[in-house]
Amino acid sequence: MDLQVFKTNPKTMYLAQEYERLLGEEASVKALMESDPSMRELGESEAAELRLQIDELEKQMTDIIESSKEEEEKPKEVILEVRAGAGGEEAAIFAEDLANMYEGFAEKKNWGWTKLDESRSEMGGYKEASFEIKGKDAYDMLRWETGVHRVQRIPATEKSGRIHTSTASVVVLPIFPVAHFTINPADLEMEFSRSGGAGGQNVNKVETAVRIIHKPTGLAVRCTSERSQLKNREKAMSMLMAKLEDLDRQKKEQAVASERKNQIGTGDRSEKIRTYNILQDRITDHRIKQSWSNIEKIFAGNMDAIVEACAKGTVGDVEDDSL
Repeated sequence: MDLQVFKTNPKTMYLAQEYERLLGEEASVKALMESDPSMRELGESEAAELRLQIDELEKQMTDIIESSKEEEEKPKEVILEVRAGAGGEEAAIFAEDLANMYEGFAEKKNWGWTKLDESRSEMGGYKEASFEIKGKDAYDMLRWETGVHRVQRIPATEKSGRIHTSTASVVVLPIFPVAHFTINPADLEMEFSRSGGAGGQNVNKVETAVRIIHKPTGLAVRCTSERSQLKNREKAMSMLMAKLEDLDRQKKEQAVASERKNQIGTGDRSEKIRTYNILQDRITDHRIKQSWSNIEKIFAGNMDAIVEACAKGTVGDVEDDSL
C-alpha cells in the first residue's frame, strides 16, 4: 500500500497520520516481545488489537479514495435535447414548454444553462433545440426524462374547443469528464455557417456556427451559442462525444437487457413515459404509475417531486396508461 497517496489526500490525511502512529505502536510492541519473552502473551494481545485498528483504518481510507474516484468520474454536465413530435405547431409549442420547465428547474438548482442550438417553428415553438446544463447531480436527476412526453389540451388556436394530443421527445446525454474512447479526426466532417437570429453584427457576418458530422454513424451536431467559431467547435465536439458514448451505452444495455429489471422503463427514445393532461390538471408518469397535479407550477420548474419519484422508481397509485 502506498501510504503517500493517503497522506497527500485532504480527505484521508488525518486517517493516514493515525494509521502511521498505530504502525509505530505495533512495531514497538513487537520489538518489546522479541527483547523480553515474558511480555509475549500480553504483547500478542495488544498487537492483535492494534492490527484490527490498522486494518480498519486502511479499509476506511481505501473506501474514501475509491468513492472520490467515482465522484470525479461522474458527469457534471449534460446535453438536453427537445424535439417536436406528432401534432404540428402544437407539438413545437409543447417542446418549448418542456424546455422552459427544465430551464426553470435548472435555475432553482443553481445549475448553469446554455442554449446550444435551436430550430423554431412558424408559431415560435421548438422544432428541435439542444441545451447544455452544468451542475452537480444534473444527470442523476434528469436522466429519467429521456423519452416521449405527451400533452392533451385545447390549443389557443383551436376555435371549436377540440382537445389535441401532441408529443415531444426529450433526450438527456451525460458529458463525462474523461472520454471513454477517442474519435478519429478522419471520421469527422465540419461545416461552418453564419449564426441566425439576434446576437449583433458579428454573428450575422462571421461564420461562427459549427456543424459536425460523424461519418461512420451519420450522427450530426450543431452549435451556435458562442460568438467564436472555436468555442462552438469545442461545444459541438462535446455534444458529439456525448451522443457517441450514449450510442455505445445503448448497444451494451441492449446486450444485457435482461439484467436491467431494477430500472424503470427501457430508456428507449420511442418510449412514451409521461402524459400532461392540462384539462384535468394531471401529470402521469406511466413507468411508475404515479400522478401529480398543479401543472402550471410544474411547468414553471417545480418538478422536484417528479424527479425524485422517478429516481427512486417508487410505485404509486396505478393509473390507466390510456390517459
